[in-house]
Amino acid sequence: MTIIGIAGGTGSGKTTVVKHIAQALPPHCVAVVPLDSYYNDTTDLTPEERQAINFDHPDAFDWKLLTEQIRKLKNGEAIEQPTYSYIESNRQKETIHVEPKPVIIIEGIMTLHYKRLRDMMDLKIFVDTDSDVRLIRNIRRDVVERGRTVEMVLDRYEKILKPMHEQFIEPTKKFADLIIPQGGNNKTGIHILKTYIEGIVTGV
Repeated sequence: MTIIGIAGGTGSGKTTVVKHIAQALPPHCVAVVPLDSYYNDTTDLTPEERQAINFDHPDAFDWKLLTEQIRKLKNGEAIEQPTYSYIESNRQKETIHVEPKPVIIIEGIMTLHYKRLRDMMDLKIFVDTDSDVRLIRNIRRDVVERGRTVEMVLDRYEKILKPMHEQFIEPTKKFADLIIPQGGNNKTGIHILKTYIEGIVTGV
């Protein structure tokens, strides 16, 4: 089994890169484990306390659970992956059944942050995209999909996204085996990556 970690800032194009990789492999060969599913269980918090959570800080994630479940997959055991609601800012009762596959992809902004998880990875990737491009993508996504105003997005970017990126996400680039500039637009880089992973799966 091959464990691949894909990190990068919000709006960097991580998801696009993951989709390209997943589409290049047979469905039975790859499972994607999103870091966003592993935000902490906040059942004991008040609605106000939940709304105050900084989702772009490492402390927002349940690293212990994620590491345990990746270890189970690596050992050939199925897991019940948690689900998370941004609307309720809490973990849901529903889980997703994930069977072990030849390739497990862990994708999220801080996938390379936690050393114990990082040490389990066979390949570490950082999707690197210019900050202005990431900001534009955040504006488009949050305004269209989450009903936020441009002013709200800019305020959040300035107060949370930018400082958290500089403090916790950008530094993890040094752990990457491969850096993909321009995110999902880097067709050559993605092609090379897909070819490499296909070779691992087929044993070529």
